[in-house]
Amino acid sequence: MTRLITLVFSALVPLAAFAADGAATEEDAFIRPAGDSELSEFLWTHRPIVVFADTPADPRFQQQIEMLKEGEDMMRERDVIVLTDTDPSARSPIRTQLRPRGFAMVFVDKDGVVKLRKPTPWSVREISRSIDKTPLREREVRERREKH
Repeated sequence: MTRLITLVFSALVPLAAFAADGAATEEDAFIRPAGDSELSEFLWTHRPIVVFADTPADPRFQQQIEMLKEGEDMMRERDVIVLTDTDPSARSPIRTQLRPRGFAMVFVDKDGVVKLRKPTPWSVREISRSIDKTPLREREVRERREKH
């Protein structure tokens, strides 16, 4: 009987892990395509960084994404989510709203206000400094300190 229970659990555990991974990928993805998303979806929950290019082969786009991947922990700590849009012809809602020309990195704060637009890739350190200077982030840090 014990062997049967062990066998059943050993078969179910990988399935549960697979199901959990599948559910987490789209919802918790740090970098995701902008697609049909709108900036209003992220109000007061995330700080979108939108990376635009006319093609995914743009070296500036690739460099920016690589830098963001390397600094993912630092960005997640600041509630950042990265949205990508490399198809100007698709006219996504976010592209229509922000109207980039070629490559652009746009930082939008939790209140929906565009805080930064850059035509060249920026390091995670530079982005973090810009985020940390915003009144919303300063308040978050202050509230976190008061709790501890």
